[in-house]
Amino acid sequence: MARAALSLLLIGLVLAQPNQPAAVPRFPLELPVIVAILIAWPGRARGLRTLTVAALVAGVVLKGLDLALHLAFGRPFDPVADLPLLASALELGEGALGPALTLLAALALGAGLAALAAALWWATGIWTRHDPPRRGWALVAVVLAAGVAAADLAAPDRVPGAAFTARLGVDRVTAARRALDDLAAFRKAAAADPWTGRPDPFARLGQAELRIIFVESYGRASFDNPLYAPHAALMAEAEAGIAAQGLAMRSGWLGSPVAGGQSWLAHATLASGLRIDSATRYSALLASPRRTLFELAGASGHETLAVMPGIVRDWPEGRRLGFSRILAAADLGYRGQPFNWVTMPDQFTLAAFDRQGHQPARVAQIVLISSHAPWVPEPRMVPWEKLGDGRIFDAQATAGDPPEVVWRDPGRVRAAYRSSLGYALRAVTAHTARSGHGALTLILGDHPPAPFVSGLPGRDVPAHLIGPPELLAPFDGWGWTEGLIPAPDLPVLPMEAFRDRFLSALSGPP
Repeated sequence: MARAALSLLLIGLVLAQPNQPAAVPRFPLELPVIVAILIAWPGRARGLRTLTVAALVAGVVLKGLDLALHLAFGRPFDPVADLPLLASALELGEGALGPALTLLAALALGAGLAALAAALWWATGIWTRHDPPRRGWALVAVVLAAGVAAADLAAPDRVPGAAFTARLGVDRVTAARRALDDLAAFRKAAAADPWTGRPDPFARLGQAELRIIFVESYGRASFDNPLYAPHAALMAEAEAGIAAQGLAMRSGWLGSPVAGGQSWLAHATLASGLRIDSATRYSALLASPRRTLFELAGASGHETLAVMPGIVRDWPEGRRLGFSRILAAADLGYRGQPFNWVTMPDQFTLAAFDRQGHQPARVAQIVLISSHAPWVPEPRMVPWEKLGDGRIFDAQATAGDPPEVVWRDPGRVRAAYRSSLGYALRAVTAHTARSGHGALTLILGDHPPAPFVSGLPGRDVPAHLIGPPELLAPFDGWGWTEGLIPAPDLPVLPMEAFRDRFLSALSGPP
């Protein structure tokens, strides 16, 4: 009896495992179905046990991945689109914990799953070793238990339990079918482009430069969460410095397609005018004839430049996205120590861009990464004239506790995020005040940080248009707030809608 009870407890706990932080475990209605099937067909015990154990372990892995992505990105795991994230997670783990601890954690996870499989093999065997009851009674038990489970799938609030694992499987199959339909619709949308054959969409820029600067993990929490009040104060202070240079400012909200990570999907969304919220859509975009904002710029005779300090490997899709020149990490001249995963501080990246010299009518994308997780070591501003080759940052890059220490305490993680994003905002606003003349600058967040860091739901990011008043005049009808602090009640513009609205404003007579 004790072994049977322990078996039921183990299988029940696996079935009741939640897949998101707010889930409340309920009695798993699949449990009597599994036990009844094992009792009813002892002659096929080995095959049934193998199938049951494999399904239960797969459910544990899937729900664990769901939980991880809910914490990081505020959404469940997509078994198709999110597979590339496993490699990215290993890279992030190496940056946050170091290669040795990351390998140890991976081995521990594998050993844990193997131990769980062995325990489930024992637990399912309990129900095939007893003398089976009459087959008819077992079949009745199967039918009754399956009926209750089906009732839960149809009306989950009307039964005193939950076929949660079964429902999760059904949901994923349904989601996969929807994803295929969605991908077909996306490919159709990507095959057309409203700007094909139209005149220069950048006509009102004249000889001014367009700079699109992404600030990593810059979300609405910087203005709405009191924990990050220093960010709002910093931006209010930066307004005065930028205005003193004769530059105007407008700020609003954009709805990012992602949260917590996958910045390249937000970059592609802004550039393409299509919502890119998964690796499958990203691949479909690259294979489509859809022209990005940068391709449209190149077709209009503008030089297009990507400044990408986070790129340390080949990036063949950069050309497809429309960049005639790409400055990756190795091309920016940084000789200082990296800040963990972050190859160089944002201040150096911006100065390296300035060293390229002013190029009339250039369209540039600059991706800043100092506020990328794990947010330690924390960078600080240095005098611009003393940047040199970046070795001035070496003392900062080796200071403070390592990520594996800081990340044991969620409070310290949030404090590190607050500090690193504060640095990024200081760097980008100071740079705009210094060199923003003759340029239209768009500064925006790529996505909010992970939900446990932001403390807010949603995916809104701030966006700031900065430039000489005559360059901002085409955007007067947008209703965006003057200055660098967007009004909280402004309508949120989906990031995929920005490209066409932006180009429509710039395509009128110069």
